[in-house]
Amino acid sequence: MEPKQAIRFDHVDYTIDDTKILKDINHGFNQGEITTLVGPSGAGKTTLIRLCNGLISPTKGRIYIHDQPIDEYNPVDLRKKVGMVMQGVTMLKGTVRENLAIPLKLQDKTLTDEEASRLLDMVGLPASFLDKNSNSLSGGQKQRISIARSLVNRPSVLLLDEITSSLDTVSQQEVESLIKRINEEYKTTIVWITHNLRQALNIGDYSWVMMDGEVIETGKSEFLNQPNDERVKAFVRSEFQ
Repeated sequence: MEPKQAIRFDHVDYTIDDTKILKDINHGFNQGEITTLVGPSGAGKTTLIRLCNGLISPTKGRIYIHDQPIDEYNPVDLRKKVGMVMQGVTMLKGTVRENLAIPLKLQDKTLTDEEASRLLDMVGLPASFLDKNSNSLSGGQKQRISIARSLVNRPSVLLLDEITSSLDTVSQQEVESLIKRINEEYKTTIVWITHNLRQALNIGDYSWVMMDGEVIETGKSEFLNQPNDERVKAFVRSEFQ
């Protein structure tokens, strides 16, 4: 039986100024799984996930979120369902509590102390952090707060773009464990762009290798140890050296 797909691409292209950034993407991300996206810079990975929460729209083809065409979603409802955490953590001046409250504030809603404490607990931080100044946090702590903020709307899909690339090894491992826990406990579908092939192997249930705007090879993440495509073999050798 084929697994359900949380996000499905139906022959999707994305073009800017006559340059085709994505070419005939015709795959999907399995519901409740962690899929890692790897490939050289400029492969189109970030563009692909920006399409997934409506930040940009395909120039050809259709995208489906839980079998519903993405263009049928209200943008606010879509971004509640599909959360995103980017590489550069953006923290506003003020407390952790104020930063966590941003998604609800945009909806004219209030974040309760109980809910704020629950969010911090989800990312392994104590409730005492709520009144900390966001500027006093370490890089790893800021990334955890950023992830907690993305969970305010309880998204069913979480898109992650190189979220550990600027962290030290210990913080990186802590964030990896956190994402695994979110996936296991809440069955959240995770799509994670990473430049680190070992991370892709350790974290991913499935992996996609992208090059020049195309999905070259996909499968259970173990295939990265022995890919079939010659271009992927060369890429993997260069990354593992």
